[in-house]
Amino acid sequence: MSISAELPPRPVPRPSLFAGLGAFGRALGATSAGRFIAIALLIAVLAFLSVYPLSMLLYGSLHSTPPGVAGEFNLDGYADVFTWQSFVTLANTVGISLAKTIPSLMLAILLAWILARTDTPMRGTLEVLVTLPFFIPPILTAMAWGMLGNPQVGLINQVYQWITGSTAPLINVYSYGGVVWHMMQYSVPFLFLLIVDAFRAMDPGLEEAARMCGASRWRTFRTVTLQLMMPALTGAAILSFVRGIENFESPLFFGSPAGIRVITTDIYDSINQRSPPQYQYATAISFVILVLLLLVVLAQWRMLKGRSFTTVTGKGYSPAVMKLGKWRWFTFALCMLFFVVTVVLPVGQLLIGSFFQFFGFYQWDMLTLDHYRAVFSSGEFWRGFRNTMLLGLVGATLTMLLGGIVAYVSVRTRWRGRMLIDGMAWLPWMMPGIVLGVGFLWGFALLPHAIPIYGTLWALLLAYISLGTPLSVRVMTSAYAQLSYDLEECSRVHGANWLQTMWRIMIALAWPAFAVGWVLLFFGIMRELSASVLLYSVGSEVLSVVLMKLWANGNAEQVSVIGMIMMVMVLVIRWIQLRLIKTRIGAL
Repeated sequence: MSISAELPPRPVPRPSLFAGLGAFGRALGATSAGRFIAIALLIAVLAFLSVYPLSMLLYGSLHSTPPGVAGEFNLDGYADVFTWQSFVTLANTVGISLAKTIPSLMLAILLAWILARTDTPMRGTLEVLVTLPFFIPPILTAMAWGMLGNPQVGLINQVYQWITGSTAPLINVYSYGGVVWHMMQYSVPFLFLLIVDAFRAMDPGLEEAARMCGASRWRTFRTVTLQLMMPALTGAAILSFVRGIENFESPLFFGSPAGIRVITTDIYDSINQRSPPQYQYATAISFVILVLLLLVVLAQWRMLKGRSFTTVTGKGYSPAVMKLGKWRWFTFALCMLFFVVTVVLPVGQLLIGSFFQFFGFYQWDMLTLDHYRAVFSSGEFWRGFRNTMLLGLVGATLTMLLGGIVAYVSVRTRWRGRMLIDGMAWLPWMMPGIVLGVGFLWGFALLPHAIPIYGTLWALLLAYISLGTPLSVRVMTSAYAQLSYDLEECSRVHGANWLQTMWRIMIALAWPAFAVGWVLLFFGIMRELSASVLLYSVGSEVLSVVLMKLWANGNAEQVSVIGMIMMVMVLVIRWIQLRLIKTRIGAL
């Protein structure tokens, strides 16, 4: 054995920020001052996307008049928040979010266990089907279930009454149950995506040790498997709870008609449904959400502090697959049932509704293509389609580029200020879309007249970039963390400059993650409603806003047509995403 083999490998230090930027500056012929300007520009961009709307929320909560109108500063907005009615609204928000998070987590754990740790047939296909509801815009399924579960003319109730002869409806989606049910359709696949890999990564030897000590399968699952998965489970549950608090579509479509108020719909109503608009109250209660979410995150950190959850060891292993015997067809049927209820039923309703003359009246002589002709001849639809595609393409690209730069500074350098950049990039994760929309509403209105952003596509683009930056940073951080620093060192030793190293090494190896993140962001922009409904104006509508306006005007049939068009887009983009993931795995 050679002497060099006996010595431990020399660690390759991470380059400092200014070393990395210095190389970048040299590649561009920049001076030292230019490198400082580059990092200052990055901080300024992140501050504008996260800190600025947050500071405008504080400003608006203390200002007595709407944005752009002279007024005075007072605490009247917070006085309106601390009332019994606002307390009921807050209790509804928390209660509904908990009511959907707990059963969603239990169902997601079951589905993840079935598809990761059992021999259920066609597990790969089932995983795609189970996660598909997450990629469908919530506004589509909300409108579909509004047609399926309408107590008077809903298709499910009509079929139930025809079979049983009853005059009472089977379900009524305009209720607390309807709100929770619709939120669960997105919460379950969201939680599943977060925890299924934790099941796959767990060393089965840990469970086998418990079984050898006499523990039953159920006790092993409860005391070993779930306990070791606690970080993944609590993290997923916290994120699901946060998404429940910030949910807008479900309470708007199913809660508002039943008089159920939550914080997000209260903010929307305060600005759009009251005269005069109560901007001060809307911004003040937005701060209540932020404080609540901060307390939730701090509680999670305290819960997991000082505990060890090692599940992946240096010993080689392969995930254990449980043989279910004849029960594997039961688990297969359970996964298919979830897919049918969450995808087939609502999409089927949109398909049926698009071909009948009137919603709720399904007779052969009422079949028509008029709704398709009306949609394809609508200037508002095509304007919304163009705006959505433009914002999706540009927004997803710019967000991933920004996330890639932030991730590089955070992961590949040892600059002391990288935590500041990382924190500013993650700040929008704590801000629901409608809260961020209120912040930007104030922020754009108070900008100098020479910067006309409010009421244009720029307002929507900046909001989408802000909302998507945390995701892009996480995707690119994971990609960069997998790349050895030796790769950059070797490239530079052989004479490559910073740009060549980035293009031929970093980007070439990380582009599959970039592509997957891009697709996810495009989905996010296409389905975003809460921020869009506050920041759009005539001419800058996106498809989600067009759908909401048609639904409010009673055009459920045209809603179904646009819904089917969007579903085709979802399926195509989802297919592209799966192809990219397959390509990425094959390249490893």
